[in-house]
Amino acid sequence: MDFQKVEFEFAAGRKDQLPASDLPEIVFSGRSNVGKSSLLNRLVNRKALARVSATPGKTATINFYRLPGCRFVDLPGYGYAKVSKSEKDRWASLVEGYFAQDRQVALVIQLIDMRHKPSANDMQMIDFLLGIGAPFAVVCTKSDKLNKTETAAQMGLFEGLLGPAGIPFYPFSAVKGDGLQEVRGRIEEAVGGFLAG
Repeated sequence: MDFQKVEFEFAAGRKDQLPASDLPEIVFSGRSNVGKSSLLNRLVNRKALARVSATPGKTATINFYRLPGCRFVDLPGYGYAKVSKSEKDRWASLVEGYFAQDRQVALVIQLIDMRHKPSANDMQMIDFLLGIGAPFAVVCTKSDKLNKTETAAQMGLFEGLLGPAGIPFYPFSAVKGDGLQEVRGRIEEAVGGFLAG
């Protein structure tokens, strides 16, 4: 799969603006400031395909990017405290509206900051994905910020939380590129399996 043949396609701010789902979709979900834009840019080897926001909670739309054979879907980040209640409600309506549609979701990539224990919002999202039966994997971002001892401790934490449910997780660093090939491989496998199925 050619990850570099990518173009921005559409931004939807309301669920009635969501485009038709005519390709397998790889969905990116995570809290504000978890490194979603950095992961997207690293995956497609571009510096600024997804804009890295200095202000958490800034991405208020679902952004669609087209690649050969699939589409990347970037959900707005959740859990930013300074966002108004009405904005949080709009976010929830938009994201729930996306998943409520009959979309060709091949894989959800749930991002969690590897330095911390998953937040209540992170666990809520994981429970939601398990509840709707969506295929998903967890990408643990910012792994380069941990030393060996911290990495081992966090790997144990995530194994304990996700392992029993059979949820795959991948340590990832947008800075060093650690985990990049594994995440790309998981995406290719998901798209290939979706098209074959």
